[in-house]
Formats: sequence, structure tokens, C-alpha cells
Amino acid sequence: MSDTPTQNERVKCLIIGSGPAGYTAAIYAARANLSPVLYEGIQPGGQLTTTTDIENFPGYPDGVSGTQLMEDCRKQAERFGTDIRMGTATAADLSSAPYKITIEGHKVIEADTLIISTGATAKYLGIPDETKYAGMGVSACATCDGFFYRKKVVAVVGGGDTACEEAIYLAGLAKQVYMIVRKPYLRASKVMQERVMNTPNITILFEHNTIGLYGEGGVEGAHLVKRMGEKDETRVDIAIDGFFLAIGHHPNSTIFKDYLETDEVGYIKTIGNTPKTSIPGVFAAGDVADPIYRQAITAAGSGCKAAIEAERYLAEMGEMLPPQ
Repeated sequence: MSDTPTQNERVKCLIIGSGPAGYTAAIYAARANLSPVLYEGIQPGGQLTTTTDIENFPGYPDGVSGTQLMEDCRKQAERFGTDIRMGTATAADLSSAPYKITIEGHKVIEADTLIISTGATAKYLGIPDETKYAGMGVSACATCDGFFYRKKVVAVVGGGDTACEEAIYLAGLAKQVYMIVRKPYLRASKVMQERVMNTPNITILFEHNTIGLYGEGGVEGAHLVKRMGEKDETRVDIAIDGFFLAIGHHPNSTIFKDYLETDEVGYIKTIGNTPKTSIPGVFAAGDVADPIYRQAITAAGSGCKAAIEAERYLAEMGEMLPPQ
């Protein structure tokens, strides 16, 4: 397949990404007769499809699997006429309207409005057991999954503010929380360090690296190495029921960074309490613009706002396409 774009199509509203933000934006945009086109990206349904049970999304009193929740959202978006397509955005030109997004290196979509809902990818250690036990004890979101570990023993990997926040949150649910920190100190702010130190059921394992997990049908423990590479290197196993990654997220914003303002990590900056970016008609919703909450419900809310803003922008600009 050629890397040179060969096809062009113009749409009123283009949505990139298919998590809660993207699907919600599609529902609102479709109901506003914007004829949205949504490209699902490399992971249709987003991060939630890797989550087994979700119990904190309103409207599902008995809980719901992440896959089912996203399938419900997809069907709802399709019901109102969203054109949902497979494909990943591989390049962007936001220098002038209509904004040009290249799909899979060969098709260019010219969009009067663009909603970026490409999400953020949790960083992992890279050990095979993280994949093996995905959804069976391995998680990258304490707020999402901590409830399932009430009165149990869990471990949090990381030494920054996020890891401390996750550990403190889990300490309110779990019997025991281990913090696995590869350095001999915490990188977190003084305030967060003090909170961790003052929480009796948090134990910090400094200078420890995780090299594996073990268990039948789910995580039952972790293989650790203390002072890896040193003369006094020792191997340690700890019994745990849950293993939480808290070493950061990588926002999926790379192709937009030449045009949009981002923070030092890569999260797209928006204006005030809106999904508006520094470019009129371009909006960012969900985790790609949210380094703080990263919840399905907040992503859905921002997707709603993005679609409403897109509708208002088109009305103000008078850029309604002629009938096909």
C-alpha cells in the first residue's frame, strides 16, 4: 500500500477514537444532524475493553463488562446514523480548515470540525505476565478496580504522586498495600510522601523491581528483585491478590502535537472547562486531554461537550455542507 494519500472525502464532523468520549460525541453529533464519521483506531472501544467488570458507570446497577458497555455505546451511536469505520489516523494537518486527517496513510478526510478522542495508554513494565494476567489481577486504574480488592492484599508499582494517590485510595479498601519502588526514595511531592508514610497499612518496598507474577487463574503473588544488579541482589516473593501499575500514561496525541498545545507529557490542553483547543473547530475529549480523572464517565461527559461545541461552531460559521 502506498504511503501517499490518494483518496479525499469531506465531512462535517470527524471523530477520531472509539472509547466513551468518542462514542458519546458521536451520539450527540448524530442527533444534531452533523452526520459524524468515527474512526475506531487500533483498539475499538478503547481501554475499557480490557476491563472485566465496571461497577461505577451510572445505569448499570449490577455492573457491566467493559466490552459490553462499549458495544452498547457503539450501537447507540449507530442507531442515530454515525458512520463508524475501522481505521487509524496516521497523520494530521490542522494548519487550516477544513482540517485534514490521513487514515492508514492513504485516505484523507477533510473535516469541518474535528473531535480528538484518541485516549491515553497506560505505561506497563513490559513483563509478559502483565498480559497474561490482564483483567485477572493486573490493573492500571485503582479507582476503576480497587473495589474488587476489599480486605485483600495488593501492590502498586511506582514512586510518584500518582502511585501515592493510588496506594492511599487502595489503602481505604484493601487489608494491605505494598508500594514497589525501584529507587531508594519516592519521587512524589512531600505532601504525598507524608500521607503515604502516615497510612498504617501501606508498606513501601524501596529498591525493588518486579520481574514476574504468578498464580493459577489469577494473580496470587509477585516475583521481586531487591537491589537488582548489585552485589547484595536478592529475590523476594510477595503474596498479593492485585497488581496495580501507576507509572504513568502516554496520551495518544503524537500526530496532533505540531498544531495543538500540549503539556509536558503530551496531554492536549483545552480552554477552561471546555473541550475547545487552541484551533477553532478542533476539540479534544476524554483521556487524551485529561491527566487528572481518567474515568469512563468523565470521558463520556467531555465527549458530549465536544459534540455540542462542534454543533455550535458549525452554526456560527455557517459551514453546513451542500446536500450530497
